Amino acid sequence: MKFNEIMHLSFYTDQMYEMRDFYENKLGLKAKIIMRYEAYKGKKDRGAWAQRAETNPKDIAYIFIELAPGQYLELFPKADHQLEHEVPDTRLGYSHFALMVDDIHETREELVKAGIEIDIEPNKGQSETWQMWIHDPDGNKFEIMQYTDKSLQHHGNIEEDQKKYGK
Repeated sequence: MKFNEIMHLSFYTDQMYEMRDFYENKLGLKAKIIMRYEAYKGKKDRGAWAQRAETNPKDIAYIFIELAPGQYLELFPKADHQLEHEVPDTRLGYSHFALMVDDIHETREELVKAGIEIDIEPNKGQSETWQMWIHDPDGNKFEIMQYTDKSLQHHGNIEEDQKKYGK
């Protein structure tokens, strides 16, 4: 089995318009798909989506925002039964995602000009890769990264680790 790439990350939000504004207008990404509930009209096997096609056909069912060619962030509106967003790093599972850039310092300046708060300023992590941290309107944290010639993501460190720890 060989995977080619990450196709999409998916998030529920109760701030669809704020999230769209952030990803599209502040980060400069573009929506590729906007699916409205009316697309599910008459599709009884789709449960609540088919019901919403009758009651709220013009509402957004989901949006695909293109992060890079063929790679997306999918946004769903929060369902009535869903709990509020957790504070980051309070549960096991999802932690964050990362987006790559060619120039992290230039990107930082563009983010600040767009009114985006920088949570952690650009710095070189232990992997020798540049990183900085920001968050979206729902509080989802993510990294902005830039590879260097020494980035372990390119060179790895598995052989050294196996020699040191035996596994």
